[in-house]
Amino acid sequence: MAPKDAEEIAFMKTVPYRQLVGALMYLAVATRPDISYAVGVLARFSSNPGPGHWKAAKHLCRYLQGTKDMKLTYAPDPHAPELFTTFSDADHGGDEDNRRSTSGMVVKMGTGAISWASRLQTIVTLSTTEAEYISAVQSGQEIIWLRNLLSEFGYEFTGPSTLYVDNQSALAVARNPEHHGRMKHLDLRHYWLRDVVEAGDIDIKYLPTKSMPADIMTKALGRLKVVEMRGMLGLYD
Repeated sequence: MAPKDAEEIAFMKTVPYRQLVGALMYLAVATRPDISYAVGVLARFSSNPGPGHWKAAKHLCRYLQGTKDMKLTYAPDPHAPELFTTFSDADHGGDEDNRRSTSGMVVKMGTGAISWASRLQTIVTLSTTEAEYISAVQSGQEIIWLRNLLSEFGYEFTGPSTLYVDNQSALAVARNPEHHGRMKHLDLRHYWLRDVVEAGDIDIKYLPTKSMPADIMTKALGRLKVVEMRGMLGLYD
C-alpha cells in the first residue's frame, strides 16, 4: 500500500497521516484497547504511508465514531478471585514484510482491562510455540512489575499470579525444562519465565482461544468477534 507513483506521493503530503496516527495511538494506550492492533499496524508505515494506509486510518476513525460511547467498566468478577489476571497471545509470522510475530497482552482487574499491549516481536520465530512463549515472557515481565508496584502500596501476595496462554506447547516449555526441544537457540533471557514460575510468582494456565481476550491484540478480527472481544476487555457503552 506504499505510494506507487509521484501523484500518490504528492497526495500523501497533503494529508495529516502521522498526526492522525499519533492521536489514535493516544486513544489506544489510554482508553481503547480494542484498537491497539490496528493502530500498531498503521504506525509501522508512518515513514512512507500510501493512500491505502490513509484509507485504513479513516476507516478506524469511522469505527471510533460509531463506538464513541464505549468505556472501560470495572466491577468484581466472581470468576477471577485474584487481584488481577493476565492473558497472553501471539500471531505467528503475521507481519508480511518481515514475517515477525505480534505479541498481545491484556491484564484485567475484575471485569475491566487495566493494562494491555500489542507489539511486534524483535526476532523472527520458527514456530507458533516460540512466538507464544516469547509473548508469555513479555506478559510475565508485566506481571512481576505489577506485583512489585502493588506490594509498595501495601498489598500482600499470598500466592502466584495467573498467566493464561492458549498454546499447550508453550505452556509445557514454561513449566518443564525438559520440553525445550527445538527452542535451544532462543536467547537466554527468554528462559527467565521458567525461573519465576518455579519461584511461585507466576502460575501459567491454559485458556482456549475462543476465551482469550488478548486475541484482539494480535490480529484483525471480524465484526462479531470484535464485539465479543470488547466485552472481554470490559468495554461497554
